Amino acid sequence: MSIAIYMHDLSGGGVERQNLIIADELRRRGVNVTLVLHRLRGQLLSQVPAGLPVVDLKSTRTLWDIPRLVRFLRTEKPDFLLANLDLNNIAALLAKAMAFSSTKVIICQHNPISSSFAACENWLYRYVGTSYRLLSPLVSRAVAVSSGVAEELSEIAGLPASRILTINNPVVGPDFETRCQDDAAHPWFGQAGQPVFVTAGRLVVQKDHETLLRALAIHRRRANSRLIILGTGPLRGALDALVRELGLTDAVDFLGFQPNALPYLRQADAFVLSSRCEGFGNVLVEAMGCGTPVISARCVHGPAEILEKGRYGVLVAPNSATALADGMDQVATLRERFPAATLRERAADFSYAACASRYIGLFKVLAPHRAWTA
Repeated sequence: MSIAIYMHDLSGGGVERQNLIIADELRRRGVNVTLVLHRLRGQLLSQVPAGLPVVDLKSTRTLWDIPRLVRFLRTEKPDFLLANLDLNNIAALLAKAMAFSSTKVIICQHNPISSSFAACENWLYRYVGTSYRLLSPLVSRAVAVSSGVAEELSEIAGLPASRILTINNPVVGPDFETRCQDDAAHPWFGQAGQPVFVTAGRLVVQKDHETLLRALAIHRRRANSRLIILGTGPLRGALDALVRELGLTDAVDFLGFQPNALPYLRQADAFVLSSRCEGFGNVLVEAMGCGTPVISARCVHGPAEILEKGRYGVLVAPNSATALADGMDQVATLRERFPAATLRERAADFSYAACASRYIGLFKVLAPHRAWTA
């Protein structure tokens, strides 16, 4: 059984990490996997599993991926092409049509496709749902990372429910505890009476760090808390300016991209997610796996599912600095309300093995006559 996993690049985001995990898990189960990239670049290059074949399409735009994917499909003839992210999914489907390929294309939808997400992204994202409708006959299956995203694929993209499968992201693996216990020194950790919040994510509109900073400013009227921000992105300059404007220079630290964020999550008094929308929300599971309580915007779609509507963490109204500040005000009682053992148990539901097994089951359904060693 041969499977090609197609995505944009190896940037340090959740989608990229997830696909490297899936590739490695599938190979462990006897599947032949090839990684196909729009461009061979990104912060996760060093984390590509040893021996995993990588095809670099060397494109400058996603549009130019299409003819290169056509050649790949005609030459390599994989059983499945597992495509990831909106525009790449569309490119994969168009390439299948142009190649007259028998390869089955599975599109993986990690983000919402509603207008709330499109408003945060390039204007082309407004047409993702319509494109999926037009290309629906070419979709062998669509994988949604949460049930909310699955509903959108049915309602907005018009894909039949019978061809949509929800597979939550793989987050907790065999090495999770070891990585969690790695060293990550910071002078703010462990100071009595000065809670430390940590957040992690790209510095983009979708993650809404602006609301988080404004919430911190409100919260600090009542507590001497601080915030560590992990991640890089185009809004760094604007966020730096907002930090100065709000008088938070001594209370906010941008640490950039961290290859292993878990030690920071483990040492935080609470993890905060301020996103306007999320397909899933890997980092919430990571924080819970470290035993750290979480405060999250109740955004579309993943956080409420992961936290089971507040059973495993604090949910607040999205895009509201006042609501998020109220959630942050609860920091002193969070570890009592949400014990570390309970959070770790919930995080274990999103394991590498569980995700890989779901994919294996999908492949077996779509290719029942293929030989499997998994």
